[in-house]
Amino acid sequence: MCMSHQYSSQNLETLAIHAGNTADPLTGAVVPPIYQVSTYKQDGVGGLRGGYEYSRSANPTRTALEENLAALEGGRRGLAFASGLAAEDCLLRTLLEPGDHVVIPNDAYGGTFRLFAKVVARWGVEWSVADTSDPAQVRAALTDKTKLIWVETPSNPLLGITDIAALAEVARNSSARLVVDNTFASPYLQQPIALGADLVVHSLTKYMGGHSDVVGGALVAADAEVGEELAYHQNAMGAIAGPFDSWLVLRGIKTLPVRMDRHSENAGRVAEMLTRHPKVSEVLYPGLPDHPGHEVAAKQMKAFGGMVSFRVEGGEEAAVEVCNRARLFTLGESLGGVESLIEHPGRMTHASVAGSALEVPADLVRLSVGLEAIDDLLADLQQALGR
Repeated sequence: MCMSHQYSSQNLETLAIHAGNTADPLTGAVVPPIYQVSTYKQDGVGGLRGGYEYSRSANPTRTALEENLAALEGGRRGLAFASGLAAEDCLLRTLLEPGDHVVIPNDAYGGTFRLFAKVVARWGVEWSVADTSDPAQVRAALTDKTKLIWVETPSNPLLGITDIAALAEVARNSSARLVVDNTFASPYLQQPIALGADLVVHSLTKYMGGHSDVVGGALVAADAEVGEELAYHQNAMGAIAGPFDSWLVLRGIKTLPVRMDRHSENAGRVAEMLTRHPKVSEVLYPGLPDHPGHEVAAKQMKAFGGMVSFRVEGGEEAAVEVCNRARLFTLGESLGGVESLIEHPGRMTHASVAGSALEVPADLVRLSVGLEAIDDLLADLQQALGR
């Protein structure tokens, strides 16, 4: 089944609401139903209605989400999974074979690193680390067996920025594919495929769902044949998004543009306050003019997103204490919901990279800045830092 949308508009605000969301033909309901069903009546052997036979292979609610994802990212095929890591696993096992090589970022998400280091490495896939913000370092890391260049931009949790168009050229010249994890930016703020990426990865749990009530993942392929190959493995491996989860993400996506505008506005204010705080030694936010990736981010992003990281004077224990003292910022993992979250990456989301080349600073605090009143957020951080 080819994923395509019926709307001529290229405005993401319109696509977010309408792509894949056709009115129910039976009732006219403007929201796609939750098809909580495992199997479908066939009109004779092989006589499928709309291509549906079993919900692992396809489900109408998931189809609506997958069409929406493809439209938002400007790809030829969108696929929805049970989690972001399930999406990554499908991509790796579809496009790689034992002996292949992948370049991964030196500040990748801990779960992605674990997938490479502890899972696919046992399958015979080799990987090496590079600073993807420097195309020369990526070129130096390539081998004649490199099949993928993996990028997060902005990265988790150091908010590093990679020039997607520059690495797309590196990938083309090396016959590798460029994969961009677009979770932190969302398709509203950044369009990797338009910049030359071959594949886009999302944790739908984060900004796409946006309400901390669903776990999901996605792949979007720029090439239709690659999309078909991924779809085959999605069905064969089976880690698909369920109908209710698909419906929740579709609901969240409808408000993605307005949410991302507010996330970005609030995060910018938080970052500016932190730069002036005497107990903060460094603020990592691409919207700040002195961020090393600011110019690239301004070129390829509509705004700078809702994630802010900062380093605390006094080291690890001081950073942990800031997390523990926060009140409005909820201490918790994940990100991208309407509520603000705070965490200590070294002991929480990125504990899996401890002792590796990807180990994060012990004095680092990561914020997912939510949609609350900015004055309340600033006051909470000030009291957590001890003013």
